[in-house]
Amino acid sequence: MARKSKIPTDMSALFNSTSGTLAQIAAKTNFLTVLADIVRQICPDLPEDVWKIANFKANAIVIEVNSAVWSQRLQFERMNICRKLSEVTNNEFNQIEIKVTPFRTKIPEKTVIPNAVNSTISARTATQLLEVARSAPDSLRKKLEKLASHAKNNNDQ
Repeated sequence: MARKSKIPTDMSALFNSTSGTLAQIAAKTNFLTVLADIVRQICPDLPEDVWKIANFKANAIVIEVNSAVWSQRLQFERMNICRKLSEVTNNEFNQIEIKVTPFRTKIPEKTVIPNAVNSTISARTATQLLEVARSAPDSLRKKLEKLASHAKNNNDQ
């Protein structure tokens, strides 16, 4: 069996290659940043968190916005964005689809387990556990002291 070389390989060659999956991802990422820059330049009053470039298909770019108000704002600048877009992409993309997705930014609620135990122990509970541990058998005493020490660690943070 041939011995493996211990010389480290330069991984930056993967980023600089012009073929392969990583190169395609890098090209698409660069393309999406150029498109986002176009929208930012034409509509500087549009907040970052209300829109995103969702997809590009055929000859159209899909932009998702949070509300119909921001959609209307993009509609006013549609022709300017399309013109600049076709200049930058050599007329590969010359249309824009604006979709309203109002729940895109909604943060999913945490699921609450009905019988879940609170994982923090107060300092008062820790002192009570130590009092009980004084009169407890050896094995139980060690466990109670360990539990009380966790409470002290939680309160230090």
